[in-house]
Amino acid sequence: MNVVDKRVIVVDGVPLPSMLDERMVRDVVYGFYDKIRADELLGPIFNGAIADEEWPHHLAKMCDFWSATLLRTSRYQGRPLPPHLALPGIGEEHFRRWLTLFKATVEQLCPPPVAALFFERALRIAHSFRLAIAFNRGEDTMDVRPILAESL
Repeated sequence: MNVVDKRVIVVDGVPLPSMLDERMVRDVVYGFYDKIRADELLGPIFNGAIADEEWPHHLAKMCDFWSATLLRTSRYQGRPLPPHLALPGIGEEHFRRWLTLFKATVEQLCPPPVAALFFERALRIAHSFRLAIAFNRGEDTMDVRPILAESL
């Protein structure tokens, strides 16, 4: 008898939808950053922080990040927070726009269960980053409320 070892990935207590794969991760990352780079609020920030010739490296790193986050690969070994701490003036409006563009991207490119998984994780990441930025600036983190999906 030949038993095929098919690993079931569980994220937040729920089995990962089988249609989520590396290709979908790549499509989301590239689609999202196309929107970011063209956005009038976020484009100047990202394009100012990442030189044109560095974008392929950044996109590859973001594919690794999302692959590690959702597919539980071990490809991402970086620290995503420090570069964001170095950006002056980043606030709630930027995170709201980031989440709005991310939501539009995953809803456009992914089946609903996968889009929901991506977006739930993005909401958590945004809140974590906002708390860390406020703490780093010496602000009261108790004033940082999560951005809710319904408010976007």
